Amino acid sequence: MNDSSWGAPPYAGQTGGTGYRDPAGQGHVPDAVPAGSAYDAHDAQQTRPMPLVPDESAPDGDQDGDRGVARLSGPLFRDEAFHDGTPRHDTPSAQPPAATPQNPEPMPDAPQPAPRPQKKSAGRDLSAAIGVGVGLGVVIIASLFIVKAVFVGVVAVAVVVGLWELTSRLEERKEIHAPLVPLAIGGAAMVVAGYAGGAEAALVAMALTTLAVLVWRMTQPPDGYLKDVTAGVFAAFYVPFLATFVAMMLTANDGPWRVLTFLLLTVVSDTGAYAVGWRFGKHKLAPRISPGKTREGLFGAVAFAMFAGALCLQFLIDDGAWWQGLLLGLAVAASATLGDLGESMIKRDLGIKDMGTLLPGHGGIMDRLDSLLPTAPIVWLLLVLFVGAG
Repeated sequence: MNDSSWGAPPYAGQTGGTGYRDPAGQGHVPDAVPAGSAYDAHDAQQTRPMPLVPDESAPDGDQDGDRGVARLSGPLFRDEAFHDGTPRHDTPSAQPPAATPQNPEPMPDAPQPAPRPQKKSAGRDLSAAIGVGVGLGVVIIASLFIVKAVFVGVVAVAVVVGLWELTSRLEERKEIHAPLVPLAIGGAAMVVAGYAGGAEAALVAMALTTLAVLVWRMTQPPDGYLKDVTAGVFAAFYVPFLATFVAMMLTANDGPWRVLTFLLLTVVSDTGAYAVGWRFGKHKLAPRISPGKTREGLFGAVAFAMFAGALCLQFLIDDGAWWQGLLLGLAVAASATLGDLGESMIKRDLGIKDMGTLLPGHGGIMDRLDSLLPTAPIVWLLLVLFVGAG
């Protein structure tokens, strides 16, 4: 900062003007009395000229590191004294050195330290997720190959819990009151009807459940009737009706192996997408819906599912062929990814991360059924086309 752009204000108790350096560099020029101001002889006697201060510059430019004010390039200061002779400490000649602050704030233009690179996080508790997954797998496989009816009961229980989670979140976040009682009863009946009577019975159960939702909601005030029953019909189709196709797979002669193939391909697809996307994912797949999903993860899901599909159709399904497994794996990867994105869209609209907290490391039941539900009718249909209804 040059001298012409800075003027020093008079000190406290000082009435005269300030001294200054002669522009020609010839030394000190006595204080001039400003026009129209009174001249105090006593103040003049208490004021004595100071020697010229050599030009100094602060390390960071024009700022004084001790006082935090702009420093002149060699101005003429006057050492003011109190009437008792005690020198003032607000001049450069008598000011004691300032203590260095313990935690000085960095200058705005000072280079900041580079942030430490952070390790990639898997985004969930892997130990809990693996433990819960293994436990669910044991229950499902045991019921699947020992007593088929027990497995149908497991599916029905999962449907009821999923309906409870979905309707609870709709009520909490959107004030949509989908009737849970007819949905839970109709959903469980839908799964049992699909196992006992096939697709026709499942469709009849779906129609009756829809009618029950419409009638049940009539017992309440009409405000919000349309959105409540619409959400109820959606929930009946999304959870129990799609789950009915799992029960329908079980009716074939090799039904347990078909269901196992369906579960394995869906889980392998999800695992491949998760592992490859976490390790190599850079390009977002659908950032507005699910920012964590990447195109690399989708390629991993396709590769893992096609490989597992070829093995399953070749060795687990009667009259199956490996090339059919490749097609089945591709279809499963696509449907599982779309199902995952679909529930991500629902959760984003609701403003929540998980549908529930029943499964540590996974979230809720619906957070595990998201990719299974839309995949079930795809696998059921392709297996019927490839190897027959059994």
